[in-house]
Amino acid sequence: MSEKTLTRMDLSEAVFREVGLSRNDSAQLVESVLQHVSDALVTGEQVKISSFGTFSVRQKTARVGRNPKTGEEVPIQPPPRSDLPPLAPHERPGRRRQ
Repeated sequence: MSEKTLTRMDLSEAVFREVGLSRNDSAQLVESVLQHVSDALVTGEQVKISSFGTFSVRQKTARVGRNPKTGEEVPIQPPPRSDLPPLAPHERPGRRRQ
């Protein structure tokens, strides 16, 4: 089974076709929207897009795991918040940041 991934490029292309903006303007629009969503999540806000979904960053709590060999219980600490990956665009060689 092949799973398709929707990318920034796919979104930009859809804006280009549906709205009629240039490819450059479409890409900038998509990046701007994603940056606003990312910024809101980083500051702890919840992002709600009507008829689509609600996004938030959840804080994990510590839990108890078990060593499968010995059966010994081991505490598992939650990952630090700073380990969350940013939603920033990938850098491409030759591409200038704005």
